[in-house]
Amino acid sequence: MELKKYYDLFSSELMDSCIPFWLKYGQDKENGGVTTCLDRFGEVYSEDKSVWMQGRCGWMFSYIYNNIEKKPEYLTFAKSCIDFAKKNCIDEDGRMYFTVTKDGRRLRKRRYWFSETFYIIANAEYYMATKDESYLAEAVKYYDFVLGMYRDGATDPYKITPKSYAETRDTKSLACPMIILNVTAIMRDADKEREGYYTDIITSLIEDIKAFHNEELGAMFEAIGADGSFLLDSATTRVINPGHDIECSWFILEEGCKRGDKEIVAFAEKIFLEAFERGWDKEYGGILYFKDVLGKPVEAYEHDMKLWWPHNETVIASLMFYKATGKEIYAEIFEKTVKYAFEHFSDKEYGEWFGYLRRDGKPTEPPCKGHTYKGPFHVMRMLAKCLTMLKEES
Repeated sequence: MELKKYYDLFSSELMDSCIPFWLKYGQDKENGGVTTCLDRFGEVYSEDKSVWMQGRCGWMFSYIYNNIEKKPEYLTFAKSCIDFAKKNCIDEDGRMYFTVTKDGRRLRKRRYWFSETFYIIANAEYYMATKDESYLAEAVKYYDFVLGMYRDGATDPYKITPKSYAETRDTKSLACPMIILNVTAIMRDADKEREGYYTDIITSLIEDIKAFHNEELGAMFEAIGADGSFLLDSATTRVINPGHDIECSWFILEEGCKRGDKEIVAFAEKIFLEAFERGWDKEYGGILYFKDVLGKPVEAYEHDMKLWWPHNETVIASLMFYKATGKEIYAEIFEKTVKYAFEHFSDKEYGEWFGYLRRDGKPTEPPCKGHTYKGPFHVMRMLAKCLTMLKEES
């Protein structure tokens, strides 16, 4: 591949498009934190704040400071998000909210603890930038809190409660071990005194993730029975999310490369190639959002849409696999995914990326640049991660 070409492309997209967009429109300089409900032009269309995004933005700008460019304004933005979350987004029981008002009054609290996981990585990455021990302490405190919820869900009062009747169909979600795997890897980088502790946890999490892979069907399931069974009699438990699987694959690949473990790398490759084959739209290009593992109809109305983040994950993963293995198939996937994503999602006129495309690749109307789930994270993580890999190879 022409590495210099891609380095220049990614650098320009990050430094000239995405970072300026979020610094200009996303910072809430009155109340603190980040506002992410922005239309194509950067205008705020909802003042409610995503708690996920306070952590994600805090991590992202700290990561850019640590790995791309040491501009003080990046840490100022990161600190604002982390401090806003600590001050306004934690309930009396220690759990975090899902959404709050612009000035931090509680709106919604969800069953899942993903607000907490993003808060953890923000504190950890900010600590690595500043060496302020109070942020590491906060990351450790919430890491242990979340790990307890994950491991002791059967008896812990903070367990994830099911939306439906668990005694009828008790399931567990791939998202839980997958996100903790990524969080644990970041914590290991930050909390050097407990490095071995985190490595042992990562080993167990990879084993937990393996339970979601069905060898016969060649697929990672989003949900399986609590007993490890694959539930093929329901459309809701046959759903495959190719983008999610691809994200999971590079989380695992990173660990396999760190350890020099060929078996872990091979497992990561299997996940990636199966997911890409199932998810790539052979008619229009791009990655479909949901597929049924048996090829049956998918209930979710957005199943054949193209969303920004699966393409971001595919770009990261394919470049990482190419770097790790040298196999040309990953170079081919990288180049065609970059071509599709930059042609369809990147907004050359107003900056940043569109969030949602219809199957034919046209943005939904009116197009948006951010919302409760989309902010300065997936696109910028892709660009920053790839820049570090491309720099190493060039």
